[in-house]
Amino acid sequence: MTLCHFFCSFVSNTLSMKILVCISNVPDTTSKINFKDDNTAFDSQGVTYIINPNDEFGLTRAIWLQQQEGAKVTVATVGDVSCEAILRKCLAIGADSAVRIDANPEDGFFVASQLAAYAEKEAFDLVITGRESIDYNGGMVGALLAHYLKMPFLTHCIHLEKQGEVIHLQREIDGGKEQLQGKLPLVIGAQKGLVEEKDLIIPNMRGIMQARQKPLEVVAPIAIEPSSAIKSFEKPPAKGEVKLVDAANIDQLIDLLQNEANVL
Repeated sequence: MTLCHFFCSFVSNTLSMKILVCISNVPDTTSKINFKDDNTAFDSQGVTYIINPNDEFGLTRAIWLQQQEGAKVTVATVGDVSCEAILRKCLAIGADSAVRIDANPEDGFFVASQLAAYAEKEAFDLVITGRESIDYNGGMVGALLAHYLKMPFLTHCIHLEKQGEVIHLQREIDGGKEQLQGKLPLVIGAQKGLVEEKDLIIPNMRGIMQARQKPLEVVAPIAIEPSSAIKSFEKPPAKGEVKLVDAANIDQLIDLLQNEANVL
């Protein structure tokens, strides 16, 4: 073997898969939600923020690939300095580096555009988003990212395994599951099933200490306008009183279901 062949072989063997996990900073579902400025803005006072659960399933799978394949895992979010707490948690879970794109996440189009601009420069092999975030439930960032990056996209992903150059995938569909396979690069929308809740990684003290030494990069956003704007927020109406009907009074039950609940 010539020196050139040896060097080329060495380089190809040492190149590791690069994974980008897109993270959303979302309110904990136990937080009390309020609005301000005549219901035109979300009131974040007193709200606890967490990693979007679908994103955390994706991050955990990325860490498994890191351990099995030697992959390099980067997490990224679009937001202000308040988002850095969840990025540090991602680093404590095991991500190698973190990126905060310093902009207010106006809408899904804006977020996907900012993430795509960063991802294009880094040439990631696998991009993982959540199927949707639990705050606005738009579910559009993954698909838009795949479009901008010109990569295949698979959402509702509940299985991902790499065997050589082949990626084996599974996703939920109406009435069942669909088995697929493909090759990198790829964008997936993760959800529960990609890993289970019991498999989520709880940062230990060693991980928390190491996270302080890992890079957290802040990058400037690209100049782009959001494609939508929130006019106002509105809470769902309060639930009405419960009416109890005697089990023997079937006629009254049918009347209530037909004329009040409008379900018959």
